[in-house]
Amino acid sequence: MNIPDHKLIIYQMLPRLFGNTNTTNKFYGSVEENGCGKLNDITDKALAELSAMGFSHVWYTGVIEHATMTDHSAYGIKTDDPDVVKGRAGSPYAIKDYYDIAPDLAVDVNNRVNEFQDLVTRTHMAGLKVIIDFVPNHVARTYASDARPKSVRDFGEDDDTTQAFTQENDFYYIPGQHFSVPQGYNPGGDEFTSPLKDGQFDEFPAKATGNDVFWPAPSINDWFETIKLNYGVYYLDGHKTYFGHVPPLWYKMHHILAHWAEMGVDGFRCDMIEMVPVEFWAWLIPKLKVTHPDLIFIGEAYDKNQYYNYIQKGGFDYLYDKVGLYDAIRKLTSNDGWSSTWDINAVWNTHCKDIDSHMLRFMENHDEQRIASRFFAGNPWYAVPGMIVSATLADGPVMVYSGQEVGEPAAGAQGFSGDDGRSTIFDYWGMPEFQKWVNNSAFDGGGLSTEQRELRAFYSNLLNAVKDNEALRSGAFYELMIANERQPGFDTKLYIYVRYTQQQRVLVVANFNRAEKNIRVKLPDDLLQKFGLDGKVNFTDLLTKNVVETDDIYSGVEINVNSISGMLLNF
Repeated sequence: MNIPDHKLIIYQMLPRLFGNTNTTNKFYGSVEENGCGKLNDITDKALAELSAMGFSHVWYTGVIEHATMTDHSAYGIKTDDPDVVKGRAGSPYAIKDYYDIAPDLAVDVNNRVNEFQDLVTRTHMAGLKVIIDFVPNHVARTYASDARPKSVRDFGEDDDTTQAFTQENDFYYIPGQHFSVPQGYNPGGDEFTSPLKDGQFDEFPAKATGNDVFWPAPSINDWFETIKLNYGVYYLDGHKTYFGHVPPLWYKMHHILAHWAEMGVDGFRCDMIEMVPVEFWAWLIPKLKVTHPDLIFIGEAYDKNQYYNYIQKGGFDYLYDKVGLYDAIRKLTSNDGWSSTWDINAVWNTHCKDIDSHMLRFMENHDEQRIASRFFAGNPWYAVPGMIVSATLADGPVMVYSGQEVGEPAAGAQGFSGDDGRSTIFDYWGMPEFQKWVNNSAFDGGGLSTEQRELRAFYSNLLNAVKDNEALRSGAFYELMIANERQPGFDTKLYIYVRYTQQQRVLVVANFNRAEKNIRVKLPDDLLQKFGLDGKVNFTDLLTKNVVETDDIYSGVEINVNSISGMLLNF
């Protein structure tokens, strides 16, 4: 695998939300009522601001065409049945055509692929790289590609639908049975009407549902809008694998990713990779890197027992560290009484041992609740110590989700997902706090409060410090918890460590306490000797430029750190 010599700093955005300046926000509102951001809204100015904030990559979430309740038939696009669509806009993870761009995101729908190509060019001109989603496990129930090359066979086109499973099929079938829409599903809410909204969807024989539901009547809590793809694993026969020859689906997926890579895409965030056999990834990723050696693959993964397998065998460059650092930091940020920074120690010292460089750290993404929401911390400033640790613990990537940097709370019910502390991925919506930074497409933060400007400045200072400082970007790690656990003022809501190279050193102190802490931090003698330090040493906080001095480094450095805060002390 190819690990870059720089640290990836990723900005995730849904273009549908990012550029939308409409403030109506009607529950289950239509695209006409609530508006929709366009690819063209992501202007040179917007990208320059992201670059200035320290980002290296932009993950454009939801750009591939997916099923929607919006009628685009005037453009020759077949209308989707709303009974198998979640939300008025539809889920970006119910792909309708892997070779096409979502028409909602285009100013000129007939020119939508060119508008995406223009966005890729603008992004590269801003010094940023492009990541898009690859959704390998499932597609929309209405999947049908009209944008694929004529030489490429469509999914299911050659399937034997009388067979529940065969290695040659692209889908799994329930022979002799019709698919049933979940009872009680009211697509689009009471106000939405459509001739197709009748509680039925014609699918015979029924296909297996995306979240491994192998019967014809999935529940409303299942991924009922999707159908599972067949990589040669017979789930109903003890997950027996049929890899005697490469299944046809594998070649089709390779062609799809090569198509986007040739269009200038620099990397793929791969959805739910553990629902697809690791053998597929071990075949796909090296094959693509022969022709596109700099491609980056990020895997959404949750089984920490399989991390090594997907990195070492599967070839992934990076994996989510959700079941690990995110969970540990969330408990600390939420002031869980049982939380402890020793949980952070357990992350790098156990299930991420030796693979820290491959772990993507974050505090928000589209699946997780907003920090500022009442479901998480209720205050965006409480993220400060957690973001410091997420960004500086190791040299693997760090990610920020659009709106996080200004404290977007995702308040209220927005449509299909209800009021759950997440910015909807299913419906047309605007993000009120983020729109204050967008400021009618000026992207200058003109509507932000003073406190929001300060919050955004924190993120900018942190990310640029990581980008510019060699120790934080790629240095070695030395934890100082044991060396300081007997020091007055120490508790397990503090986390202390050093990142260092031969040229640069940074002492990181993160305070998850809801109170100010004063502690004399001691660096072990072996570390001081390694650094060649003695006597007076000055420390400069990379976040605030404040200076902390000590006359005798062997006695330690007296540090006063604010509540829910942290310091990056360069020395």
